[in-house]
Amino acid sequence: MTHHSDLLIIGAGILGLSHAYAAARRGLKVKVFERSATPLGASVRNFGQALVTGQPPGPMLDLARESRDIWGQWAERSGLQLKRNGSYLFARTEAQEHLLEAFCAGRAVEHGYNVELLQGAAMKDLYGGQFRHHRAALHGKDDQQLYSREAIPALIDYLRRELKVEFHFSTLVRDVEPGQLHSTAGSFRGEQIIVCSGHDYQTLLAESIAELNPGICRLQMLRARPAVNLNLQHALLTGLSCVHYGAFADLPQAAPVQAQILRESPHLHEHGIHLLISPTPYGELIIGDSHDYGSDASPFNAEQIDDWMIELAEHTLGCKIQVVERWQGVYGSRGPRPFSFLRAAPGVSAALMHTGVGMSVGPAMAERNITALWGAA
Repeated sequence: MTHHSDLLIIGAGILGLSHAYAAARRGLKVKVFERSATPLGASVRNFGQALVTGQPPGPMLDLARESRDIWGQWAERSGLQLKRNGSYLFARTEAQEHLLEAFCAGRAVEHGYNVELLQGAAMKDLYGGQFRHHRAALHGKDDQQLYSREAIPALIDYLRRELKVEFHFSTLVRDVEPGQLHSTAGSFRGEQIIVCSGHDYQTLLAESIAELNPGICRLQMLRARPAVNLNLQHALLTGLSCVHYGAFADLPQAAPVQAQILRESPHLHEHGIHLLISPTPYGELIIGDSHDYGSDASPFNAEQIDDWMIELAEHTLGCKIQVVERWQGVYGSRGPRPFSFLRAAPGVSAALMHTGVGMSVGPAMAERNITALWGAA
């Protein structure tokens, strides 16, 4: 049995690290346990987009705005690279353009979204005319972009170095109970235990998590090199995203967009494909994604889905791309709400995302959870 801690966290993805930060900045003694030698789950397989613009009005938009401020603090203190100049959502069809116009005239004003709609000459000037074949672009000015596979290790280093968070990697936690956990590195005591195990619903608190009826979403992802030097400094989305993101999907003008997809490109709907493109610090692009929902993530990728995404990306970018890496993204999905903070036993909780926006809302969600346990900082 080792020394007593205030908080023991299982999982070193974005939710685990966000809870560690929220607790450690209050002066609490924190230990984090991660089964792999470095995080390998959703938090490093994603686009690195921390989006405010796409979130629906209400709790998710509030959390995304609060999380944006936390990301800014982390970038300043840890040195992780963070682009804060926003995203562009391109409208390729008249229906998509009308949806963006309606959003800007109504919901964006009502709820204070920090956006600007570019049309006409402004589109022709964007990136030297590279995207002039699109009808319009919604500039989401509060959206952020990071390179997850470097940002997550940088955040771990900062938490360890500056806030004295203790990390135990390559350590499997086998069981948790009020006041202690049992792992391959021994048993540890803590006042509070928070399980941030991503889409692993079996290892810990399985019975409690099963009541949420969660699922898993599997995504096909690509890293590619554009044939021309775009020097892209913004995350890119397309009108296809409008039927997926809550900021737009329930507006009346979204119905014609969805109808057009079903009529002209039913395969995109069938496989949940809506194009996202994220620049890396090295001139490459992360491209995706498809959505395949189930109870387990099949290991088998469909080449046709990659081909469709490459075709969409080349049309969106106005240039050819060369794929240099392929992988599967995966995240927790379904569930009763976008996220859960499950009180499984006295002093034992689980923090779970049921959507793929952990990078966008996770930091503030964790701050609220720690406030609920220990009070305001």
